[in-house]
Amino acid sequence: MSAATITFLGLGLATYALKAAGPVLLGGRSLPPAFERVAGLVPASLLGALVLTSAAVSGPAFVFDARLLGLAAAAVALRLRANFVVVVLVAAGVTAAARAIT
Repeated sequence: MSAATITFLGLGLATYALKAAGPVLLGGRSLPPAFERVAGLVPASLLGALVLTSAAVSGPAFVFDARLLGLAAAAVALRLRANFVVVVLVAAGVTAAARAIT
C-alpha cells in the first residue's frame, strides 16, 4: 500500500472514531443543562459566521460591496420582525440596487 492510501484509511478511521465517541461514551445520559443551552445556540452562530464570511470575503481579502449592504438590510428587516420572505426580498432588492448604482 502507498503512503497516501495508508494516510487516507487512517484519517477515515480517526474520523469515524471521533464521531462514534460521543454516543458511545455518553450512552443514554443527558448533557448538563449548561451544555444543552450552548448546544442549541451553536447551529445559529455557525450559520451566521458562514453568511458573514461569504458576504464579506472574496479570496484572501475582505471586501465591502453590495453583498454587505444586502446583509445589513436583512439584519434591519429581521430586527423589525419582518417575515422571512420579506427579509429575503429586502436583502435582494438592496443588493440589486447597490449593484445597479456602482
